[in-house]
Amino acid sequence: MVRTNKEQLIEMAVCGEVWPAAARSPYRPNAQGESVVFMGTAGVILNARVGDRAYGWAADHVEPAVSMRNREDGPEHALHYLACIGNPAVMVTGEAAGARGVVTGEHAHILVDFEPEVLEQISIGDKVQIRALGMGLEMLDYPDISVRKMSPQLFESLRIEELGNGRIRLPVAAVIPAYMMGSGAELGADYVDQDLMSNDRETLAQLGLDDLRIGDILAVQDHDHTFNRGYREGAVTIGLINHGDSYMTGHGPGVMDILSCSTNKIEYYVDTENRPNLAAYLGIGNKTLV
Repeated sequence: MVRTNKEQLIEMAVCGEVWPAAARSPYRPNAQGESVVFMGTAGVILNARVGDRAYGWAADHVEPAVSMRNREDGPEHALHYLACIGNPAVMVTGEAAGARGVVTGEHAHILVDFEPEVLEQISIGDKVQIRALGMGLEMLDYPDISVRKMSPQLFESLRIEELGNGRIRLPVAAVIPAYMMGSGAELGADYVDQDLMSNDRETLAQLGLDDLRIGDILAVQDHDHTFNRGYREGAVTIGLINHGDSYMTGHGPGVMDILSCSTNKIEYYVDTENRPNLAAYLGIGNKTLV
């Protein structure tokens, strides 16, 4: 078992509400310059959860299950920075009060998975409370590898092997070359995701990236996200797919950072038999598709 400082972490309750879908203008250009009315972010998505496909939806940036946030900037930023993937969540108001879910990602909103019967009961404006635990998590014997945005529970599910000499190895569902990464490079690695650019479908197929699932764990080559995000030859970042595909140029499925190293001390291999995905690791979402 990889040693961490999980016993020193603080667990804090943070709260938000199920957020409504909104748009200043309904029309946005797709990669072909056509004006399209998109749907996919915010609200309650009843038919897309972790484990489901990232591509093929007639929608843009699909945020699976429940999207939540705060109305005020201070609590909103606290929610974004403190909530981690794998944290437990509970509905505290509305018909679904008492129902328990799990944080699965961070995009424009914090994303929370609930069972289908619970999703049917959730209304816009219902409050959700998260037991935030994971910010500050470190690998005690691997100071060169940064840990981000995940709970100790998820970390311990990643099937990490210790190789010696400061190196680790873990399975991934896919490998993304650096040149395929797009929108989100300007944002800090502790905040939101970076999109995989997906408009070149032929290249996606050649790279084996055309069957990604929401919740897939994957490796990004030559990307150093130990502080902000940038290209560095030999660096490795491990991320997960947190939202669906996009029609817009420079966008695509979101890749949320969970591990990063500025050198090659993170090794990885593609596991085609036991797909590394949140659905399998946390026992949530659509487990039949992974």
